Amino acid sequence: MIKAILWDNDGVLVDTEKLYFQASREVLSEIGIDLTSELFIEISLRQGRSIFEIASAQGVVPDDIERLHTKRNLRHSELLRNGVPILDGVQEALGRLQGKVIMGIVTSCRKEHFDIIHAGTGLLPFFDFVLTREDYERSKPNPEPFLTAAAQAGIGPEECIIVEDSARGLAAANAAGIRCIAVPNPLTESSDFSRAYRVVNGAREMADIVLDLLER
Repeated sequence: MIKAILWDNDGVLVDTEKLYFQASREVLSEIGIDLTSELFIEISLRQGRSIFEIASAQGVVPDDIERLHTKRNLRHSELLRNGVPILDGVQEALGRLQGKVIMGIVTSCRKEHFDIIHAGTGLLPFFDFVLTREDYERSKPNPEPFLTAAAQAGIGPEECIIVEDSARGLAAANAAGIRCIAVPNPLTESSDFSRAYRVVNGAREMADIVLDLLER
């Protein structure tokens, strides 16, 4: 029986992946690196690696990497403060599911960025807990974030379902032994979601599936 839903944040609840890409691309362009969307998708959204590994491979020294990383984070914060759209159907889905299961957000987003994102979304009251990047050691595609969340909710992996938009999130869910509903977005729709429990077109369809599972 499903007792908890673990939601990713960026690309699932809010439309922020493109802003992270923009900030990363702008910073890398300063040192002559063209971060294409294809490269960003492969390195960040599929493999879960740092895009600054590209700079390291080209001989950029660690101190400069750290400076670029700080500058990217500041630029990302600036872009987020301009406003973040909630993805279509999310509020409706959360309203339908609230109170029927435990709901948590499990994100690779840094807490400072997460707080900026949700300063005006009004989504947080739907959730029972939140785990950001600072709350675990190893990020997706490692299963640790989801296993940590299941333990915090006091339930087993078989009692959870995960909502993710990326290949790295799906890989983390599979490694944790938790069913995953994939909700691809324009940046991730070309990824391989063949190991997902279901692949859906949006949050409304995802809510239908969970409610059907709860009724069984």
